[in-house]
Amino acid sequence: MPPKLNVLSFARAIPYRPKAQAQWLSRPATRLAPAQTRAYSDAKDPKEVPAADRSKRIDAKPLEHVSEEAATMAEITGGEGPDLSQGTPVQEIVKGDKKAEEKLPKVMQEQLKKASSAPKGSRSYSTTTRPIDGGNGAFDMGLMSFTSAPAAAAPASPGLKFDMPVLPLPKDGHVKHRYDPVVDQVTNLLMRHGQKSVAQRNMALILQQLRTASVPTINPQRPLLPGAPPPSHLPLNPVLYLTLAIDSVAPLLRIRSQKGAAGGGVALQIPVPLGQRQRRRIAIQWILAAASKRKTNTSGKTGYAQRVASELIAVIEGRSGVWDRRNAVHKLGISARANIVLPRKR
Repeated sequence: MPPKLNVLSFARAIPYRPKAQAQWLSRPATRLAPAQTRAYSDAKDPKEVPAADRSKRIDAKPLEHVSEEAATMAEITGGEGPDLSQGTPVQEIVKGDKKAEEKLPKVMQEQLKKASSAPKGSRSYSTTTRPIDGGNGAFDMGLMSFTSAPAAAAPASPGLKFDMPVLPLPKDGHVKHRYDPVVDQVTNLLMRHGQKSVAQRNMALILQQLRTASVPTINPQRPLLPGAPPPSHLPLNPVLYLTLAIDSVAPLLRIRSQKGAAGGGVALQIPVPLGQRQRRRIAIQWILAAASKRKTNTSGKTGYAQRVASELIAVIEGRSGVWDRRNAVHKLGISARANIVLPRKR
């Protein structure tokens, strides 16, 4: 007889996994779409001002026209502003510009002719225009746009873009001769090792020192050139100050030694006259040599320029040793006049 089956033991051997229960969430029947607008950050209640309505805000309003803004400012300040009812007349804008008048429509050209013949006080056809491109003469008038540039004055000589230069030309008109000849010559003699910029800086310091110096005292024993200005006028013109100091001590001649002219190999002293530029060159060399031996209380780049300026002031006041050097050359030249041999007249 077969054994009896136990139902309980058979049920345990079968794996049984309960089915997960579906959880239903409670949701509203109608789902609202998310808002596509954004509320203002400065609004206390977003419901007061709709996000899509910007017409009531001050910053959302369009900018006023230039004429309207001018009228508002005139109303605030109490002045007279532009007339907004009529606008800016085109005839006043293009008046005097023949090229712009030719580009106007026939209606405006006829109105322009009537306005020229009409009595004063009448107003012709006009429209509101606004300048564009920074107000350089271009105006935006809807379909019609034109550019009116100011007419350049024609040169006096036909065929030339610019006028002819006025004669005679100024002395400083050339770039190579733009400085005073005395200043240029002193600058070249001040230059060392080809450093022209250093010499120009020293020249500027010398003129500055002469301009800021006190009024010099003239020594009657060593007078300056005849026709010299008063001493009080010299600091006002430092270039004249420099020129007067150099020309006052410039020698009129130089001594040339001619070997064997006296016989027996003895040199003969012969005076030779000098030109203006040669005389100034010798005087400048004497002044620079005397300035290099001067003592100065300052050091640095401005020391040499101050010594030269002090020596020039000493020359004007008659305290410099350059005067003795000049007098010695003139005295030797007077004594050597007998050595000059002039050609015989036929």
